[in-house]
Amino acid sequence: MKKLIKKISVLKFLVVCFRVFGNRHGIFKRTFLLNGFFAEYFEFKKLKKNKSFKINFEDLYPRIYDKTGTMPVDPVYFYQDTWCAGKIFENKPEHHYDIGSSAEFIGIVSKFVPVTMVDIRPIPVSIPSLSFKEGSILKLPFADDSLLSVSSICVIEHIGLGRYGDPIDQFGSEKAASELVRVLVSGGNLYISVPIDSESKVYFNAHRVFSRSYVLELFGNLSLVEEKYVYGNNLKDSYDKSLGFGTGLFHFKKQP
Repeated sequence: MKKLIKKISVLKFLVVCFRVFGNRHGIFKRTFLLNGFFAEYFEFKKLKKNKSFKINFEDLYPRIYDKTGTMPVDPVYFYQDTWCAGKIFENKPEHHYDIGSSAEFIGIVSKFVPVTMVDIRPIPVSIPSLSFKEGSILKLPFADDSLLSVSSICVIEHIGLGRYGDPIDQFGSEKAASELVRVLVSGGNLYISVPIDSESKVYFNAHRVFSRSYVLELFGNLSLVEEKYVYGNNLKDSYDKSLGFGTGLFHFKKQP
């Protein structure tokens, strides 16, 4: 432990702790918002009673962070999910296979095309159009050259970091990419998204970030059909190094 502490400066350690325990609002902001909540509650109580509903103090359920000027939305998930769904609908596969993406996103896609989802963690919900296979992206339960349409959105950057219960592995992303290429049939489409920056690095244990050139190297046996990039709240058609950290969306195709 002493050797570990010597390798990590106090400032860096505090930054890590803040990322884990920091709150998005300070005590004064939270107090202000809570005061506003109670002011509205007592105003609500003074209004003409709606006898169809009971209102008890013990049932109060403060949601003090939801009153925002714009609708909260994660631009990365918004853009990558709509982009990937559009690609799948455009190519109209008879069956689509997803490896580890968001269950909500894949559930919606499955209402338009039957989907088989693979993940190391079973999903506790089910609908007829979505089938599930428990399995690892490091050893996919499919034969070589067998799948025509595959997605893995916001996944390979996490492999090998232990965040989701997978084994620690310095080369997790490389092995995952190799498996995705292995199962894709000639003429098959692969849709992926990963964090992008000017150089590849690890933000342990959240995710890796890739340089554009390294993504193209990992999937060098495939042809690049399309790439798009999420920077802040914007979706761009091309990579822009000057914009720094972003998310890359890639459509690859396996040529005969």
